[in-house]
Amino acid sequence: QVQLVESGGGSVQAGGSLRLSCAASVYTYSTWSMGWFRQAPGKEREGVAAMDSNHRTSYRDSGKGRFTISQDNAKNTLYLQMNSLKPKDTAKYYCAAVGMLRPWWLLQPGAYNYWGQGTQVTVSS
Repeated sequence: QVQLVESGGGSVQAGGSLRLSCAASVYTYSTWSMGWFRQAPGKEREGVAAMDSNHRTSYRDSGKGRFTISQDNAKNTLYLQMNSLKPKDTAKYYCAAVGMLRPWWLLQPGAYNYWGQGTQVTVSS
């Protein structure tokens, strides 16, 4: 069983930055695929950024150039640095983990079987 705890959400103005953190209860570096997902009210959960066990990354097109996913193996923590935030980035952000995953599944929420409780990100114009 993997427990994931997100933190770092908050309210910012458009153009601002936030760094989300996801602390895992097990060693994840080079063993698990992990990702960040978000869900806005009335919308489906969507993949934002993900990293597989070989540290290859995948980003949603809308986040490319603005979001960066990274991992600290010493702390078993996954990060999402979000810059140049826009109001449409407003959502609840979730961290997720799964074992080995093919690259084309990295941004698919249905491929993951462990989820955190989420952290809210609100971007005002």
